[in-house]
Amino acid sequence: MTEETSTLTGQAPPPVREWPAQDLDGTGVDPVLADLMREGPLTRIRLPFGEGWAWLATRHADVRAITNDPRFGRTEVTTRQVTRMAPHFKPRPGSLAFADQPDHNRLRKAVAGAFTVSAARRMRPRAQEILDELVEGVVRDGPPAELVERVLEPFPIAVVSEVMGVPAADRERVHGWTRQIISLSGGAEAADRAKNGMYAWITDTVRARRDSDGDDVLSLLGAAVGRGEIGEEEAVGLAGPLQIGGEAVTHNVGQMLYLMLTRPELGARVRERPAERGPVLDELLRYVPHRASVGLARVAREDVELHGHLIRAGDPVYVSYLAANRDPEVFPDPDRIDPDREPNPHLAYGNGAHHCTGAVLARMQTELLVDTLFDRLPGLALAVPADRVEWRHRTMIRGPRTLPVTW
Repeated sequence: MTEETSTLTGQAPPPVREWPAQDLDGTGVDPVLADLMREGPLTRIRLPFGEGWAWLATRHADVRAITNDPRFGRTEVTTRQVTRMAPHFKPRPGSLAFADQPDHNRLRKAVAGAFTVSAARRMRPRAQEILDELVEGVVRDGPPAELVERVLEPFPIAVVSEVMGVPAADRERVHGWTRQIISLSGGAEAADRAKNGMYAWITDTVRARRDSDGDDVLSLLGAAVGRGEIGEEEAVGLAGPLQIGGEAVTHNVGQMLYLMLTRPELGARVRERPAERGPVLDELLRYVPHRASVGLARVAREDVELHGHLIRAGDPVYVSYLAANRDPEVFPDPDRIDPDREPNPHLAYGNGAHHCTGAVLARMQTELLVDTLFDRLPGLALAVPADRVEWRHRTMIRGPRTLPVTW
């Protein structure tokens, strides 16, 4: 990757912009990303860890094109020190996030049955039971209540644990591991301890379920290993990220509730028009910055020209779904929350082959949380001024650390 990368197309390469890890409060766009969006559509970035620089695409059309283009792959990322946000990078075989075709489809097939629309529909009554019990405890104890601790954190953990097949006795331990893995604090040693603990537990569980006919994820994986469709190491690499994925619901919904409770017109819309909450949720999913910086890179498998720049074979490329969701060519007045926005082709759950495996399950949980909290607690309001809500720091997933409420 040299300065020659773009000059062969007659256009000078854009400068490499440093993108440091930042502790961001609230739901505003990362100021570095905002600058990169203005400089785009294609820029170059250097993140805090790894080596070198990478291309960054910020326009909706480019993000969709790159994520659907087989000329950009993920597998090579596992063998290189690509510039990245995560300080600790030890991808495991079997991880869907780094699989290219045809392996991606082979691996995804092993767990697909647990994440279909029909599977989410079957899970919905049980998820509602779990949520009702949590909210009943909040109502019983009376206001104020810390909503992240009491509902937003335990609910997705319980649901994903049911889907995965994690026994109740192991859930708190598994959650402790996932929380440490996505944190930027604690250092490499703490992250390694958490990963080693969680993956050792998954390995033992998958082995114990090789003859299972259950429909939970760990049973499906154990059975797939038993039939020789995937390897044990692949099954373990598949399960880990799916278990961790439950954390995103906590923080996405935390941001969405914060916005509903700090913007009176938005809160009134949600309360007074319950049948029309779906479009509001879609607009908030488009709007909230669900992560810090960018996710996982792709690597160009051959030379690709984009916007007059030559992306050479071997160049790492990032896409920003957050930026794509604020593209004014697709979303007029993108920095405004418009519950009536139509169409709303947001990319909150990703795009292409790596579209979030658990998207249907995540959306179901989001709907249940918003409906149940506003219906059971019609006077729901922040118990502190908005500027006293504490936000998560030193993490790759943004969201409120606390959400004190009253009703």
